[in-house]
Amino acid sequence: MIEISNISKTYENGGKALRDINITIEDGEFVFIMGRSGSGKSTLLKLMLKEAEPTSGRIVINDMDLQKMPRRYVPKFRRKLGVVFQDFRLLQDRNVFENVAFAQRVVGASSRSIRESVPRMLKLVGLSSKYKMEPQKLSGGEQQRVAIARALINRPEVLLADEPTGNLDYQNAIEIMKLLKRINRRGTTVVVVTHSQELVDEIGGRVITLDRGRLVSDEVRGGHTDEL
Repeated sequence: MIEISNISKTYENGGKALRDINITIEDGEFVFIMGRSGSGKSTLLKLMLKEAEPTSGRIVINDMDLQKMPRRYVPKFRRKLGVVFQDFRLLQDRNVFENVAFAQRVVGASSRSIRESVPRMLKLVGLSSKYKMEPQKLSGGEQQRVAIARALINRPEVLLADEPTGNLDYQNAIEIMKLLKRINRRGTTVVVVTHSQELVDEIGGRVITLDRGRLVSDEVRGGHTDEL
């Protein structure tokens, strides 16, 4: 569960990025957090990753109170989250298999575990046949699939996706969203930060909208895409 309680964020220059935000996301939910540039959605994600600190309020993720978390524990906390970014952040000097395996090596997984789990994850994202390819030889959609596989390899309970389709054309964006929906149906809580109204309208689901740092709506919308 993710509990965001009375969160506000004011920067040193006096700018108010977030104003008294309250959001509860239950285990297993799929949620969009949307808003235009400057709405506060990226700031909220940074707070959830403990890359920034709120001015006031409290965030609890998987029973961990981020405001009480010692700095030394932050890397371990982040490794328990799956995070996907707009710019993929793949290792260009390693092939697809090694990019996904890297996340397991960081946590000390055995070679046997890596040999078994990486192919399984690549199959989930539809890239089994491309495990030897270098990232720069893949399409944007394929690179994002590698990034998703890497984010999921350690079986996080929560997946945070920051504008995961921002560098993709519309069709690839829809395909990535379908993949995230399938991952959600396997039990992972998925939170997608986006500015794309068109994509949200197409996919549907729970949509939390921010505007100028305020939560202006939290609703469930119907989508148009079949067989998600």
